Amino acid sequence: MPAPAPTSRLEAFSDGVIAVIITIMVLELKVPRANGIAGLRPILPILLVYLLSFTFPAIYWINHHQLVGRVEEVDARILYSNHVFLFSLSLLPFFTSWVLEKELDAFSVILYAISLVATGTGFLLLRLAIMRRLRLKHQLLAADISAQRKHWIPIALYTASIPAAFFHPPIALGCDAIVSIMWILPGLGTKDSKATRGSDSDSDSSDAPAEVQRAV
Repeated sequence: MPAPAPTSRLEAFSDGVIAVIITIMVLELKVPRANGIAGLRPILPILLVYLLSFTFPAIYWINHHQLVGRVEEVDARILYSNHVFLFSLSLLPFFTSWVLEKELDAFSVILYAISLVATGTGFLLLRLAIMRRLRLKHQLLAADISAQRKHWIPIALYTASIPAAFFHPPIALGCDAIVSIMWILPGLGTKDSKATRGSDSDSDSSDAPAEVQRAV
């Protein structure tokens, strides 16, 4: 097992990968042939799907920064789980293009939802790996437990959007959009907690840091 390493390289690499993911998605947007409003109207669904897809790496980037900032060093579990997360997220531009190319048909939206489940699961693995290290360092907070529980809600909504896509693909995408709104609203699904050291039952008198309470 490699020795624990500083977080700086992991953050720099992750920032670069997420930046490339966003860049690839925007390159898929094409200027319409028609002029004026006539050209804008048919591409509005494309822009909305792009906006939805853009929010995922953007929110993950914010939460990734806050989560990794909780530790001073990363171990092998954190490194590998981070790669699983980035691999899943890197497939988002491909599945976004598939949805747009197939004009939101059921199968393409199902694949899109499955990719979101995979990405959410990858980020959960990263969270669990970091929480394990915090527990070993006796730095685990009650807010960390609350954030972990909240993380299951997006995965459940992504999963629910898979069967929904069979009957009405736009509704399935609406479920995915709800997740974005939930992530943007910091307090949704979590509650303020007193800091805990070592376990859920051990209390501390200081409040949990704001960035921990915001993390999804």
